[in-house]
Amino acid sequence: MSLISKLIDKRICLAIMGPTASGKSQLSMALANELPIEIISVDSALIYKQMDIGTAKPSDSELEAVPHHLINTHDAAESYSASEFVEDVKRIAEEVFLRDKIPVLVGGTMMYFNALQKGMSDLPSADEKVRAKWQQIWQASPQALHAKLTEVDPESAGRIHPNDPQRLVRALEVYELTGKTLTEFRRQPKRGLPNFNLLKIALIPEDRSTLHRQIETRFLQMVDQGFLNEVKQLMQRGDLDVEMTSMRSVGYRQAWMFLEGEYDYQMFIDKAVVATRQLAKRQLTWLRKEDNVLVIDPYSSDLSERVELCLELLKSQL
Repeated sequence: MSLISKLIDKRICLAIMGPTASGKSQLSMALANELPIEIISVDSALIYKQMDIGTAKPSDSELEAVPHHLINTHDAAESYSASEFVEDVKRIAEEVFLRDKIPVLVGGTMMYFNALQKGMSDLPSADEKVRAKWQQIWQASPQALHAKLTEVDPESAGRIHPNDPQRLVRALEVYELTGKTLTEFRRQPKRGLPNFNLLKIALIPEDRSTLHRQIETRFLQMVDQGFLNEVKQLMQRGDLDVEMTSMRSVGYRQAWMFLEGEYDYQMFIDKAVVATRQLAKRQLTWLRKEDNVLVIDPYSSDLSERVELCLELLKSQL
């Protein structure tokens, strides 16, 4: 039996996790030269159409060369939940196995990875109006929003940092919609565990300053490629606003504020780079809590070495 057949028989999926700008997509594309794989995006921003430059979306040629899933699946006015992600991945992985290929999950939305591994509580769907209200409070004062969560759900407040708006807002949204706290939901039986085994690789740079330089360099390249024009076209649609989930993606909010005249150009650049670095810090915090994971420093190894480490990990399962 071949390596691929054995991996499929054991229902093994590979996960390539890492902070933004750590080379996850590059590694997955290189791996596709060695194995028959299909890539499943684990990125809450790549699902959105018309958001290409600011999300570092794979190019058309890359999308044609290797099958990709959960990219360009939603309009920017739509929401998408972790529970929907889990159900989509379970379905897609099954389809990939049936095509005699290995599913490779690639991305940095750690909440999605967490939901995939630990199952989902039966949480309510997102409500954009409720969410927008709490987001506005966070914009005015992150500490005030954190204090509000402390009042209603001190256990969740202890786990969620004031500078993590996505999780803070979600916790308060759930409470407003259901009258039950996230803590109460977490104590209920979980559902939705996947029907495959996940092998995890984490790209974690030892030198944080190198990652920071890479983040800044990549963002400036996005601006040169027309990122501001991309956001301007989204604004001109008329059905989006800065508080929507899609527009809260890193860089988009800051670009929106610049185009509305609230930031000057240098402030836009500075705030977007800082926000991206803060995202990377949160991603690294999540990653360091992961167990049974192969850690690779993307900046102290070349691409061929990283591919070989991936192959060795897969072979170790036989």
